Amino acid sequence: MENEKSEQKECHLNTIYFYLTEGCNLACRHCWIAPKYQTGDHTYPSLDLDLFRSILRQAKAMNVSSVKLTGGEPLIHPQILEIMELIRTEDIRLTMETNGVLCTSEMAKEISLGKNAFVSVSIDAADPEIHEWVRGVKGSFDAAVEGVRNLVKYKMRPQIIMTIMRRNKHQMEAIVRLAESLGAGSVKYNILQPTARGETMHEQGETLSIEELMELGNWVENELSKTTNLRLVYSHPIAFRPFSRMFGENGDGCGLCGIFGIIGVLASGKYALCGIGETVPELIFGDARTDRLEDVWKNSEVLNEIRSGLPKHLEGICDECVMKNICLGNCIAQNYYRSKSLWAPYWYCEEAKKAGLFPETRLRK
Repeated sequence: MENEKSEQKECHLNTIYFYLTEGCNLACRHCWIAPKYQTGDHTYPSLDLDLFRSILRQAKAMNVSSVKLTGGEPLIHPQILEIMELIRTEDIRLTMETNGVLCTSEMAKEISLGKNAFVSVSIDAADPEIHEWVRGVKGSFDAAVEGVRNLVKYKMRPQIIMTIMRRNKHQMEAIVRLAESLGAGSVKYNILQPTARGETMHEQGETLSIEELMELGNWVENELSKTTNLRLVYSHPIAFRPFSRMFGENGDGCGLCGIFGIIGVLASGKYALCGIGETVPELIFGDARTDRLEDVWKNSEVLNEIRSGLPKHLEGICDECVMKNICLGNCIAQNYYRSKSLWAPYWYCEEAKKAGLFPETRLRK
């Protein structure tokens, strides 16, 4: 244990992920957090504004450079305008992940005022029927598309995120064409994770095999990307990417999103590794009502274990991979969810190895 402490990394907190709401205005089949479906008649808790203000001031004192607002759905927070104003006042960069449904022209204008604001909007097909099958609410496709248009109107170039599954895989090129027509800046293809609702989809056969996912990744990076000026990001682990596409814009995967520089805040005000704290209480390690941000950041047992243990304690295929110093297990939250071990290998890489498809050039000799 003494050696572990002496090797612990000095980590600077760069970004706070605020999971602002326990509810969501959509009921997505694949959500890895699984918020409760919120309507006008049934609302659920959201992060207290005064608590947000306190955390943000502490973050500013620690030289945090950016804040990500997500959920649930961040735009259903009853004081979202005040939250964005506070972020602007502290001169901290704003990023946001939204389903776009509530991104009216007025809301888009407010978002655009944020420092270097970057927004991702989830659209899972260019076909409204398929998108709404995924998202569980009629009318959500047109609203999301209008949300993108509104952001573009205020000189933003949002990213469109599509989560790939059996039902929509044939829509991947159509999403690029939709993004081009709307004036979006990039498209990101997320692989559906076996977490929370996504776990059920894996069990029901609604997801793709490792062979299919790898084939699609090669197609996106080597063929589809040549047909567009948009940046395309396919979120398979970096061991499967050509060197020219190893590092995704705005992060994709724990090693790339900066696990050594992020912390999550849940709608309850609890500090967690990320939104995984909603389903895995072991990855909650403080409460903003009683604990100072700096104390949690420096003294959390879980965070310090991760800092001292990554990447050397990674197991299985992740230990064998030459990219482990960069990838850092791809997603520690996902790995822990499946195995209750911080050092477990990433499921995608495990499946590829079992199928004899893990790239030999990325293995230690």
